[in-house]
Amino acid sequence: MAVNRPNRRGHRVDTTPQHRLNERIRAHQVRVVGDNVENQGVISLKEALALAEQMELDLVEISPNADPPVCKIIDYQKFLYQQKKKQKEMKAKAVKVVVKEIRFGPQTDEHDFQFKLRHAEKFLAEGAKVKAYVFFKGRSILFKEQGEILLLKFAQALEEFGKVEQMPRLEGKRMTMFISPKKKK
Repeated sequence: MAVNRPNRRGHRVDTTPQHRLNERIRAHQVRVVGDNVENQGVISLKEALALAEQMELDLVEISPNADPPVCKIIDYQKFLYQQKKKQKEMKAKAVKVVVKEIRFGPQTDEHDFQFKLRHAEKFLAEGAKVKAYVFFKGRSILFKEQGEILLLKFAQALEEFGKVEQMPRLEGKRMTMFISPKKKK
């Protein structure tokens, strides 16, 4: 039984099987299931092992905490491959949240505001969150009310594309606001 052996890069790898196989199963009675098993039900471990050997497959303990433990007669390597494949699919389907940033100055003029507004609409339509912020340089921190008005105007213009997740908040020299896309129906 190989446990924690180093791989080619010298990292330790846990090589213990995730499931108990064949002779490693400790229970006396097991519930046998499988696609190719006719008489599914509770049988002795010896009978189950003989059945698996007859089919040239492995007896794999799927649910060890059940009473009696549930074992499946399958090709173990194929089973592991299918599990890996399912995990890969689940990972691919997981939602990845993209955050796009839009930067304003406290005295952003109307043309720049409209230009950045169109970009934000496009980002929200693609399903990305928008982090809009006003960056105050030097003494421009005196215009923080102007920055807040600008961000609120921005949020109001994007009302039909997304909803405000976080109202404008001053953090150091930045006043940030988050807008998340509206759910599509």
